[in-house]
Amino acid sequence: MRILLYIVIMAIGALVGYKELASQKIFNKMSTIQYACLLFLLFIMGVKIGINKDVLMSVHKLGFTAVIISVFSIVFSVLGVKFVSRFIKAKKKVV
Repeated sequence: MRILLYIVIMAIGALVGYKELASQKIFNKMSTIQYACLLFLLFIMGVKIGINKDVLMSVHKLGFTAVIISVFSIVFSVLGVKFVSRFIKAKKKVV
């Protein structure tokens, strides 16, 4: 049910951007607003992690797993983009 709330909020934001319902002043400061929201989100996530003692006790195990998942995600994302971009470039040459 929470995902529906996220989708609705994102749709409202897209509508505001598409219809240009916000002032130009807000659009000019959009990157600053996004950065501040990201920092606030990271702070809240840190607080939630700090409250959960089980996470703190197993951070060394979770850290290693997170590094492995991150490395594989990065490597296969780069390989996937290279593969798809070659396919798209080859298709454009044919047309």
